[in-house]
Amino acid sequence: MAKVLLVEDDPSVRSALRRCLSDASYTVRDCGTALGGLRAVLDEPFDVMVLDLSLPDLDGLEMLRMLRTVSDIPVVVATARRDEREIVRVLGSGADDYLVKPFSVEHLIARMTAVLRRAASGGGGLCPDVVKVGGLVVDAARRVALLDGSPLDLTRKEFDLLEFLARRPGIVVARGELFRQVWLQTYRGERTVDIHLSWLRRKLGESAARPRYLHTVRHVGIKLEYAEAVV
Repeated sequence: MAKVLLVEDDPSVRSALRRCLSDASYTVRDCGTALGGLRAVLDEPFDVMVLDLSLPDLDGLEMLRMLRTVSDIPVVVATARRDEREIVRVLGSGADDYLVKPFSVEHLIARMTAVLRRAASGGGGLCPDVVKVGGLVVDAARRVALLDGSPLDLTRKEFDLLEFLARRPGIVVARGELFRQVWLQTYRGERTVDIHLSWLRRKLGESAARPRYLHTVRHVGIKLEYAEAVV
């Protein structure tokens, strides 16, 4: 199993997560400060970091920016902060996923597994030109998307949005980050992303209430992940 570095300032939370992850066969090293986490990364290799943002010596966001100058370790941020602007800043600073407390250990492990799978694919976690998720195929070079073998009639932005999410299967992306990366503009709370997601869902034959590929994670963002249709 993976080797996890847990950076969490609350001793009771840190102890509980360490115990549960160890019980799930992960190798866990933990620390309660940002500088301790940075030293640990320099001391030995880890497969993934679970990072709280509220740390006593440095804010977790600042630690993340420092970390990215020395390491590309996958990072799952696990914090009580749920402000969308904060989520956008954290993801833009190099976090691979964002999980809002409280959460179950099973949920954390699922996020870690997705991040590790993405990292294992190489190239910074990005997929090659042709991305396959369930019955969805996205060919970035030819700008063609197929669903169950049939071509999708997508606008330019719909394709860009679908490709961006498909290259990060199972990874939750904040709406602000989607706007920044796909529209290449600063996010100002526009409903542009929601409108395009609605159009895209319709073309994928699903709805927000009954998703098959595009899943909304409340207060966090959107992820593209295949789920069997419920009859």
